[in-house]
Amino acid sequence: MVHIGQTTIELIFGFIALLIATKILGKTQISQLTPFDFISAMVLGELVGNSVYDEHVKIWSILYALVLWTILIFAVEKLTQKHRGLRRTFEGYPSIIIRQGKIDREQLSQNHLDIDQLQQMLRQQKDIFSIREVEYMIIEPNGQISVMKKPKYASPTLEDMSLKQKPVYLPFTLISDGKVVLDNLRESGHDEDWLLKQLKNRGITRFEDALFAEWVEDEGFFCLEMSGQ
Repeated sequence: MVHIGQTTIELIFGFIALLIATKILGKTQISQLTPFDFISAMVLGELVGNSVYDEHVKIWSILYALVLWTILIFAVEKLTQKHRGLRRTFEGYPSIIIRQGKIDREQLSQNHLDIDQLQQMLRQQKDIFSIREVEYMIIEPNGQISVMKKPKYASPTLEDMSLKQKPVYLPFTLISDGKVVLDNLRESGHDEDWLLKQLKNRGITRFEDALFAEWVEDEGFFCLEMSGQ
């Protein structure tokens, strides 16, 4: 009976501690978790699960482990929000697998995929049964895929509406959280002088004052100002 009572107390204590930790960390939905988030959640659960059935582990040991782990994860979350380089390290970054209808074999290899797996992902996640329908396909950091179809395969199709087909362009994120994404800026064919000029035309004088900026070939420049500016 003493053992049952001790287990009950530890379970209740662990449940409350996990609930508090989850609220502090503010985790997203399971389908949106990055690999780092998933591992963090698993470890957090294991800290409580293994401790509950080990009679040599005291409640204060569980509390210490949970508090320390929560602090570490919370610190990483804050650092990745402020430093884009660390964000890539802990959260990963999107990979363009199909670009303008052509498969990037290097990206395919880096993501440990083959053509059969690629087709399976398209069928299961996007109901696309032919690669020929895809203009762009991106694997997100959480393993999900985003797809932009070729115009004639869009719903409703342009052919059905007797409209002239237009080329599709991939949007380039130029600024994220006040930080210039240099790789995307160069790939879009522009430089920082051009970007700053675009911002100034919209009343924003510094890169840091822009929350988000995007460039699409056929739609031009779009940006959002930091709140409270």
